[in-house]
Formats: sequence, C-alpha cells, structure tokens
Amino acid sequence: MQPETKLPKVGTTIFTVMSQLAAEHGAVNLGQGFPDFPVPGRLVDALTRAMQAGHNQYAMMSGVPALRQAIAGKTERCYGWRPDADSEVTVTSGATEAIFDAIHAVVRAGDEVIVLDPCYDCYEPAIDLAGAKAVHVALDPLSFAPDWNAVRAAITPRTRMLMVNSPHNPSGAMFGADDMQALIDLLRGTDIILLSDEVYEHIVFDGARHESALRYRELRERAFVISSFGKTYHCTGWKIGYCIAPPALSAEFRKVHQYNVFCTFAPAQHAFAEMLVAEPEHYEGLGAFYQAKRDRFREQLLATRLRPLAVPGGYFQLVDYSAVSDLDDAAFCRWLTIEKGVAAIPLSPFYETPPAGQRLARLCFAKNDATMDAAIERLQAL
Repeated sequence: MQPETKLPKVGTTIFTVMSQLAAEHGAVNLGQGFPDFPVPGRLVDALTRAMQAGHNQYAMMSGVPALRQAIAGKTERCYGWRPDADSEVTVTSGATEAIFDAIHAVVRAGDEVIVLDPCYDCYEPAIDLAGAKAVHVALDPLSFAPDWNAVRAAITPRTRMLMVNSPHNPSGAMFGADDMQALIDLLRGTDIILLSDEVYEHIVFDGARHESALRYRELRERAFVISSFGKTYHCTGWKIGYCIAPPALSAEFRKVHQYNVFCTFAPAQHAFAEMLVAEPEHYEGLGAFYQAKRDRFREQLLATRLRPLAVPGGYFQLVDYSAVSDLDDAAFCRWLTIEKGVAAIPLSPFYETPPAGQRLARLCFAKNDATMDAAIERLQAL
C-alpha cells in the first residue's frame, strides 16, 4: 500500500545527505553542525553521578525541578528577567522538539506562519503538519538582515505566528536593538505569536549583546523562546533543549509536549542542573571560545579562493565560491565533497526560492584544530 504523503516536499535532509556523502568519500565533514571536541568534563561526571544515583526513570513532564530552577536563574543572570520555573519553563528533547511543540500548540489549519528565508529546514514541515501555510519573507541576500516593511506587508488576518532566529542559521547574522524595537512595533496591537529560535544565544562575537526576546517585556509576553543545551555544551547527541513562554502559552505547549515525548532524558537533566549552577563561566565564555575558532578559520580561508563572509554569531562560516565555480550550490557542494574531500552545506535548501545566481556554501567551524587544518589543506588546492 502506498499512502498519500503528508509532506510531499520533504525528502532526506541535506545534512544527512552531505554527511553520508562525506563518509562515503572520506571527506572532512564541515557540513553538519556538530562539534568534534569533548563535552565539558564536569558535565560528563555529573551525568555519570546522576545515573549512579538512580535518576534513570521518567522525569517530570515539564522537566526536573532543579533544572527548571537553574534555567530560571541563568535567564535572570543573562537577560535581567526571571521566568517562573513552574509555569514558564519546559524542558524538551532538543530544540527541534520545542519548535514542533510550539507550532502545534497554537497554529491551526488554515493559519499562516511567517518565516524569514533562509531558515532552518525543520520549520516548514512542522507548519505543514499543522495544516497551516508557511509564508516566506526573504532576508537581504548579502547581509541577511530583515526588511521589517516586507514582514509587515506579509501579515494578513490569517497570520498566527512569526518565526525569527538570532544568531541566524545558516548566516550567523544577528538582530540588534533596532531590530527588536521594530519587532515590538510590528507585533503591537496584534494577536500574532512570536517564536524566537535562540539556540546559538551564547555564541556571539566582538563584544555584541545577544538581543533575546526575553529582554523585552512586550515580546516575552507573546513568545515561545527556544534554547539548546546541545549547542551550548557541545553535546548535540544528548538532544536536550527548553522553551520559555508565558503561563498560558506554556500550558498549551505542554499539552503537545506530553503526548509527543512526555518527558526528556532524566540523567542529563540532573547533570545540566548541576552544571548551570556550578560553572556559569562555561556559557559566559562560549563566545570567546568560538571567536578564536572563527578568527583562526577566517585567516586560513583568506589563503584559499573562497571568500569568507562576516560571522557575527553562531558557529557557521558562509563562503562565496564564485571565484572557484559557476555550479549551483547543491552541485558545488557535491563536487567539493567527492572531488576535493571537504563537505559543505548548500544554502538553497534553506529557501523557498533561492536568490538567482547566489554562490554560497556553509562550513562549520565547531571543530578541533586538526580537523580544520585538514580541511584547509584541501581547500587551498581549489
């Protein structure tokens, strides 16, 4: 029996495709965004202690209380506002689950959800499964800055949600204070819900401040704000994230969460609760840690024919390859992987309609120096 697909536009993700291609051809994998260096030792030790202490059964649906309290404390430390740990913080099985739950908590069939292209590939399938329509508004193709007038023009009576992402994947672009004020002005007087994807919140560079929606009362009162421990603590395989939202939104969010996964890996929750309290310097120093990697990689790229774009935040480096090839980005990344031994991610899968003639690829610098050096040696031969 061949069922009618509910996701006709969805195939295997580009991240899986390129990682598999890299493995098949022995390429250095700078495509998929995962670190290849160790998880903090304190966190590993805390996980072991949690398992040995017997924290191996179902956790509370909303998350281990100690972790929710630690998240509330971290939020206050970072953004000057403390959410209620019982009614506003929910621990999830990664940020992807949190994004799915937030959409399905409030978006109904026939609604519209505005997304800013290029955007992460999990957004639209979740919208489609809710029976809603993703309305794509393009970011500037060079700076990846939003055109708030274009966003305003996309709002209709059916608009239920606006999804934003800063620091941005794939570009690393970040919202400034002016963007946050524009967002406040845009949403004021509407019933539109904000979903703010902030998984790279601590990976910001050059002394910039992460402009979380949680800093702004008018935004946090209508927002789901999504964070990721995997990105912050180099443990993407643990799949632990969380959502902060006002009580009414959190209540609806938890209705979906409890029938999606119900709860999340319990020992890791206890480990993160300990880590957040005992070692805040880890997340506070994460920007400097990654800035050193960004700067080193950029200097190395300047000795190749690839042109690196500015990276204000996150751990991805966009490169313009137009001096190397006229291939479209998907074909170029496949060629680069198979023929030159370095895996990258094309930008076109992040768009509904990619900009004509765009020649950009995404490289991940969340890697150890040996990995980056091996990649650069191959890229210098382009």
